[in-house]
Amino acid sequence: VAILVVWELAARLGYVPRYILPSPTGIAIRFYELNGLILKESLFTLQATLLGFVLSVLVGVPLGMALVSWRTFNRAVYPLLIGSQVVPKVALAPLFLVWFGFGLMSKVLITFLVAFFPVLIAAVVGLQATEIEKLHVARAAGASKLQLFWLVRLPNALPVIFGGMKVSITLAIVGALVGEFVASENGVGKLLLSASGNMDTELLFAGIFALVVIGVVLFVIMEALERLALPWHISNRPALKE
Repeated sequence: VAILVVWELAARLGYVPRYILPSPTGIAIRFYELNGLILKESLFTLQATLLGFVLSVLVGVPLGMALVSWRTFNRAVYPLLIGSQVVPKVALAPLFLVWFGFGLMSKVLITFLVAFFPVLIAAVVGLQATEIEKLHVARAAGASKLQLFWLVRLPNALPVIFGGMKVSITLAIVGALVGEFVASENGVGKLLLSASGNMDTELLFAGIFALVVIGVVLFVIMEALERLALPWHISNRPALKE
């Protein structure tokens, strides 16, 4: 609240030009005036974000399982996956547009590339972090390799995997924006580019605010899903001291 009050006073008293930093009330008014347009573009960005994120989970988690379970596959594929992350996604975006066009598919795939790696790493780290004592107990009880994986390794890894998914869902928004910045007819990225070209700083801030809302809502949803899927893990978290 203090930051907003200082910001409002600085803008109204003329310490900062409006085209550089508009007042919060001016941004709110602009958001209200164009709420229909902002909502429409936000839904397009949200669609690309969710599809790219879901694809990253559907590919990242099984691939992480394969990397942990199959050593030869790990040695052959893991270095390639690490190397693929060195290439800037902004550099790949124009290539994806050539291959898949300017529609939703290219945005989803760019989003997938950005959001995929945290899920993969979380799956690998979580599956490898199973305590050896748990595996010994399960083997002593007669568990097969498949049972060891599904009943011991995977449940033990789920908290880490959900942590990677929470990171991934925020990065997915960045991936969707990268695709929209390069070339798109819809989305918040297109709206931000248009506002920048017109020096409409208030609309720029309104678009950024919409992205913040999308990111926070998606993160909260992921936390809610984690609570539903892992109630035993949430209840065992140490309580913060007063």
